[in-house]
Amino acid sequence: MKLIDSHCHLQFNGYKDDFAEVYKRCLEKDMILNVVGSQKETSERAVQLAEKYENIYATIGLHPVHTTSTEVDEEEVAFTSREEKFDYEFYKKLASHPKVIGIGECGMELFHLPKDADKKEIKKKHFESFSQQMKLAQELDLPMSIHIRDAYDEMADLLRVLPLVRGSQRGYSPSEEPTPPFIPPSQGGIMGVIHCFTGNWTQAQKFLDLGLYLGFTGVITFPPRKSNPKADLDLREVVEHCPLDKMLIETDSPYLAPQAYRGQRCEPWMVEEVAQKIAEIRGLTTDEVIKITEENTRRLFTKIK
Repeated sequence: MKLIDSHCHLQFNGYKDDFAEVYKRCLEKDMILNVVGSQKETSERAVQLAEKYENIYATIGLHPVHTTSTEVDEEEVAFTSREEKFDYEFYKKLASHPKVIGIGECGMELFHLPKDADKKEIKKKHFESFSQQMKLAQELDLPMSIHIRDAYDEMADLLRVLPLVRGSQRGYSPSEEPTPPFIPPSQGGIMGVIHCFTGNWTQAQKFLDLGLYLGFTGVITFPPRKSNPKADLDLREVVEHCPLDKMLIETDSPYLAPQAYRGQRCEPWMVEEVAQKIAEIRGLTTDEVIKITEENTRRLFTKIK
């Protein structure tokens, strides 16, 4: 049985001063890590780590926040994103490494937007970038790590449309209406996980109906906010009802440390806290959740050995 952090950023600068110590703590837990890129440089560094360390694998891609230049201010870090256009051939070549197991994280980000941004144009840019990365994932038969923030309904509609145009030259326009029936993953559609899912059960069902997995982070360990408890209670409902064979656990480290470590930099070994919370909610043991999510992660990311 292996504890797997299915989505972390161990190559980010937040670990540059003490990477060896952090990695050692992960080794002590006998973990497998999926280190996920956000643009060219961090994708390359993810591959470099995967090449060097047996228990590290890489997922490569362009995060939607990096399709424009914008100020990103999170609890853990503040930075200005670097604008990048998805370079299909660059990422295809990088994906030839045998330890690249997925494409992403890519998707839609409507929380961090450039000042005075045209939201319609931002959505169009994210759609175009995502569709290219989906095309690459399908060409290489790799699953996707899908980022969504403040855009669950928009992304659900997009995901129902894009598989219809697999192999064609037609692009997706935000003005188009979703046109069921879609092509399910079992017939060559999309494979992937909605990384760091924080939506409600109605939204979750849309992605589960597409055959996608849901990735849960330390956010599920946070107590309901007194000022606005609904979002946290909605997320708990998702954890209660999500099919066990569609759950992955992750940290998104260095972000989103679980409640027991709130205010600290998150590290991949803290994913055990996520497993413990799921076990508490679902009436299982932590070991049972670790085993189930390991099986799920290996089923989705089939190149993990």
